[in-house]
Amino acid sequence: MTVPTWVWGLTIAGILAMLAYDFFFHTRKAHVPTLREASIWSAVYVGIAIVFGLAVWAFGGGTMGGEYFAGYITEKALSVDNLFVFLIIMTSFKVPREDQQKVLLFGIVFALIARTGFIFLGAALINQFAWVFYFFGLILILTAGNMLKGEVSDEDHHEDQNFVVKLARRFINTSEEYDGDKLTTVVDGKKMLTPMLLVMIAIGGTDILFALDSIPAIFGLTQNTFIVFTATAFSLLGLRQLFFLIEGLLERLIYLSYGLAAILAFIGVKLIIHALHENELPFINNGEHVDIVEVSTGLSLGVIIGVLVVTVAASLLSKRGRTKTAIGNARRHAAAYLDLDYTADQAERERIYGLLVEEGEAIRSREPKYRDMVRDEPKLLEMIEEARRRHEETVGGEVADPGPVPGSPAEPADR
Repeated sequence: MTVPTWVWGLTIAGILAMLAYDFFFHTRKAHVPTLREASIWSAVYVGIAIVFGLAVWAFGGGTMGGEYFAGYITEKALSVDNLFVFLIIMTSFKVPREDQQKVLLFGIVFALIARTGFIFLGAALINQFAWVFYFFGLILILTAGNMLKGEVSDEDHHEDQNFVVKLARRFINTSEEYDGDKLTTVVDGKKMLTPMLLVMIAIGGTDILFALDSIPAIFGLTQNTFIVFTATAFSLLGLRQLFFLIEGLLERLIYLSYGLAAILAFIGVKLIIHALHENELPFINNGEHVDIVEVSTGLSLGVIIGVLVVTVAASLLSKRGRTKTAIGNARRHAAAYLDLDYTADQAERERIYGLLVEEGEAIRSREPKYRDMVRDEPKLLEMIEEARRRHEETVGGEVADPGPVPGSPAEPADR
């Protein structure tokens, strides 16, 4: 179905208006979004995406509407996985909490620009060369295989980011400290760039890598450029609010990567089947089309939703996942509390310590075999004890103990 130019124009104008609203009314003034703010605006953006999809269904037909929702759900799931990497980047660069919103908004805008370029490039290649479907299919299958190789540790991510910082600082003269969310500052009378630029370089670079996975994935569900663009754009809108809403759950989704690997592999096979159906390569079936049944949009949508529901439910119900989440969040909150530059907002520091106490209680409530997971991390236990000591000095009295194991963090495990 050909989409009229005026529909393209109105859609792009609406997307730009939402990004502008996000900048001028949400991120222009540095602040930490409350849970209520993040929840409301996440719901608003998801609601807008659903209403748009229903309009596509009403005016474009069931096939077009199904392709939109399949693409939107797939891209949203991939975006959630990307949020975990964004979290690691901002943690490793020690981005002040109040300024994380602006970094995320930059990442969203850059991702939208990069993916739009890939979308139109991909559409042009598909129109000229049918064999591109083979290429896209192999990319997705290889990506799925890499996801199944195993998780990358936080330490590996930190090492990668330290390498990026060192490399960038060889060519970019940056200050050691942030100056709010500014990209430039003055140090000893000299104008310098701030580390915020390095953060944006890292976010922008990862956005390009993410596009290499996400764009072939959605082209495996639809070749309608309008649907590819809108599903991708609406999956990115609201990603900033979603980050602050689910950041505490990101590490809990321990099986999400397996679910995404299954989805990407499924779409990769679907692309290769489509490529065989459109085959023009002389060494395959003598250059003739292969008569093969293609995967329907309805089946694709069902598989995507089914896999995501199973993997997310398995992650949330897993005792190991809940313990791992508590340990990961405790590590992150202890580091944030001990970093005096993380936030100047005392209420935010109190909130972080409160979360640290909750995570310690959550770990203490686990069975012994799960509590042993934190006993094997002496550095984390030392950080938690130091956070308790500093908080006690700040409030001037005895405070709740966030230690995840009974007694002193140095207490030996009673195995």
